[in-house]
Formats: sequence, C-alpha cells, structure tokens
Amino acid sequence: MTAERRGVALTPMEIRRDVIVRMATLADELGYEIFSVAEGWGLDSTVLLAEIATVTRRIKLMAGVLSVWGRTPGTIAMTAATLHQICDGRFVLGLGASTRQLVQGWHAARFARPAGRLRQVTENVRALLAGERARPAVVPEARPLRLGQPPVANLPIWLAATGERTIRVAAELADGWFPLYLRRDRCRELAAEIRRLRAAAGRQDEPITVAAGPFTIVDPDIGAARAAAAACTAFYLAAMGEVYPRLVSAQGLGEQVELVRAVNPAAGREPGIVPDAAQVLLDEFTAYGDAAGVREQLRRWDSVADITMVAVPPGMAWPKIEATLRAAAPGPAGRVPEVDPVEADRAVALLPDGGVAG
Repeated sequence: MTAERRGVALTPMEIRRDVIVRMATLADELGYEIFSVAEGWGLDSTVLLAEIATVTRRIKLMAGVLSVWGRTPGTIAMTAATLHQICDGRFVLGLGASTRQLVQGWHAARFARPAGRLRQVTENVRALLAGERARPAVVPEARPLRLGQPPVANLPIWLAATGERTIRVAAELADGWFPLYLRRDRCRELAAEIRRLRAAAGRQDEPITVAAGPFTIVDPDIGAARAAAAACTAFYLAAMGEVYPRLVSAQGLGEQVELVRAVNPAAGREPGIVPDAAQVLLDEFTAYGDAAGVREQLRRWDSVADITMVAVPPGMAWPKIEATLRAAAPGPAGRVPEVDPVEADRAVALLPDGGVAG
C-alpha cells in the first residue's frame, strides 16, 4: 500500500462549526487527501460540507458517514449529486448502517436487518446517480422518477462496515471501505477478505480504497496526550451503546473493555479513564504523544490502509488540533509547532461558545 496518504476524520461529537471549517482549510493546505465530516445527532454534515467546499481548493470532502436510515435513497442521491457540483467533483459519499441506539433513539426507525438496509440503499443510490429511475417498492404503482440533474455515475461511495454481512456489502458495492475500531491485524484480515469477495463478484479489476486510522493527539505533555486519548476511548466504549464494546471485545480485548466500562459510568460527564491494565486499547486505537512519536505511530497504519485517517477527538483546543494536523500531515515534517499545554488549556477557557481560539 502507498505510504503517506493521509486523511482527517471527525466524530459526530465535534459540533464547533467554525473549528471544523478551520481544520478543513488547514488540512487542504497541508496536503491531506480527504476530509471526513461525521454526522450523528448534532450538525448536518451535508450542509457543513457545502460550506467547506467554498473555502477549500484541492482536498476531497466526505460525508463520513450518512446513516442509511436517516434519509431516503432519493434524498441521498440528490444531496450527493448537488455536493458533487458544489465541490467540483471532490465529494465522496459515505454510507453506514449506523447503530440501534441512533436509529431508534434519533431517527425513530426500527433497526432491523441493517446489512440488508445498507445493501438496498447503496444499490438504489448508485442507480439514481447513474441516471436510472427510482424503485418505488413501497408503492409499486407509483410513477418512478429520475434524478433531476445530470447523472454522476462515477461518484465514489465508501461504506463503513465491520460485521460479516456488511463486509460482504462493502466488497460487492463500495469504492472505499471506512471502518472504525478495528485492530491493525484485523483490518488487514478483513481487507484481504473484501478483496477476495470482490474478486468472486467479478470486480477484481476495480480497486477498493481502504481508509482507516487511529484517534490522534499531539501534545508534548505525554500525560495530557494520554488523558485526551483515554477520554475519547472511554466515551466510545462506555457511553455509545453496545456496538463498539462488542466489536472491540470480539477482537480479543473483552477484559480490557470491561475494565474501562467499570470505571466509566455511562451517564457520567467527567473525562473518561482508561486504566493502565487496559493500555492495549490506547496502543491499538490511538496515536498520542509529541510530534515525532505520533508520526512514528501513524507509520504503523500506513502499512495497513491505503489512506491513513487521522481521527481528531472532539473538543480539543485549536493549538493541539493544529499541532496534530501538522505532525500527521503527509510528506516531510519540519513545520510542526509544539504545543504548550498551559497555553492550550488557556485557549479552551477563552473559547466563546465553542469558537476558535486565535
């Protein structure tokens, strides 16, 4: 796989719109290949990507990812084609089956047969983008319509998939694979399986892009960097439902997951804790420390993924964000400002309603 291809990925919990736009412009300047904006229950990623498109020039922009339960295939196709125009062809559509908690608790939909839903929506969106008519399965007597703008048959569709059934959907239908919380060895295994399934489906000549990477924090104060990595990890394992704990546990880390859940009540609002006995969780799923140390940790992912995604934890102060993006950027590293932790903390205190510290 090609080294030093890097992207930036945000979580749904990052809702500081001005900070996100500033991150995107910096990532564009630094040579990152793709900038992924997540969507959960906060910001509408498609609207935000339209804003980012107006202030960036080169970087690809990804909806990473849209829930296949939150919009109809027609709405997804219409949005994707519109963003394709706004981005001058730089848009990448990410789709995922989401989680039971989000589908039922936010979208008020029944969470059933998620892999089947992912397949159906992906196939329908792909057909609509290619200029085909909609498939009105619920009301078969309805007159099917076409997308009312020029088709975009080659618009890239990346799928978030980690389960056996969704992996098969990604292998057969996706242009890119965008997993979260897979150990590097497991990521290699599943990438190989995806390519095997792809060949069996007759698509061996169409490469699939593997985009994966760790939550990343640069701070010369190693203790502070670890604390930030731990807080993000604990949140995903203790407060985001059962999908991530189950996924991580299935990779041989069940004991460590239970340690984290035991010391982080789901309803808590304090910064999360990862006990020393569960350090392997941070080693596998995060990269933290000073700039040189983080660059070395990211190189481990360069041999796993086509594009190493630098996942930025939510809520970090701008000086730490900038240091992280500069340290993790592709190419020579010589412009990396170290972060003074005192100044970074002061910057957080000065942020007006989540604004960017100057």
